[in-house]
Amino acid sequence: MSTHTAADLLHIHQLSLRIAGRHLCQNLDLTLKAGERLAILGPNGSGKTSLLHTLMGLQKPAAGHISLNGQPIRQLSSASLAQHIGLLFQSALDEMPATVMEAILLGRLPHQGSWSPLSEQDWQLAGQAISHMQLGDFLTRDVSELSGGERQRVAIAALLTQSPELYLLDEPSNHLDISFQIKTLQTLSDIVLKERRAMIMATHDINLAARFCDRILLLMGNGQHLEGPVNEVLTESALSRAFQFDIQKISHQGHLLFFPAGFSVS
Repeated sequence: MSTHTAADLLHIHQLSLRIAGRHLCQNLDLTLKAGERLAILGPNGSGKTSLLHTLMGLQKPAAGHISLNGQPIRQLSSASLAQHIGLLFQSALDEMPATVMEAILLGRLPHQGSWSPLSEQDWQLAGQAISHMQLGDFLTRDVSELSGGERQRVAIAALLTQSPELYLLDEPSNHLDISFQIKTLQTLSDIVLKERRAMIMATHDINLAARFCDRILLLMGNGQHLEGPVNEVLTESALSRAFQFDIQKISHQGHLLFFPAGFSVS
């Protein structure tokens, strides 16, 4: 049975998700404390995005309960949820009619009162996000003119500006080149650890999950799941079973590396 303490930022109890009669996740028990980073892995259609949307209150579970800081999320308003939880969608800022600066500052909306001007803290958070995502030369450009990778950087900057307690990231490496993948996830990871936030990242990239997360939730695609520390969940047998393909693992310079069988790693 799942136990819940006052130190838990997020608590999930016996959560089940179903879509079109198909089980995505059954009887999930999970707690996430401040400073923890969890990756959700699984094949296409296994429920990674659905789980993130459920945690954000955008989708109702088939069964189970979710609480944030001890309070059921169903009792929280959308505005209150947005003050504490930030969600990075897979398709970021599509057709956004705004400049880069305007899009980034939207991250402060949940924290502002009606018609209140931006505070010094708002501008400071936006400035830090702009620096992290190297967007200083883009601020007056229209979002619609940007490439997919540039839009992703703007969306992540808006999320950093929002500064939630819980970061929900749906394929955060989408459209980013390898340099920005590593820089972005390192930045988010550092914020989570230093500022005692929490992060849940849904991803297809096993190697990024192993590098930047403490724990893994592996959705098997049939409603079953495995959850626990990286070394316990990311085994060759569990990954091969989930992805229906032979996955192999090596350790290199302190990092776990995963690759499909038949692919040579020197």
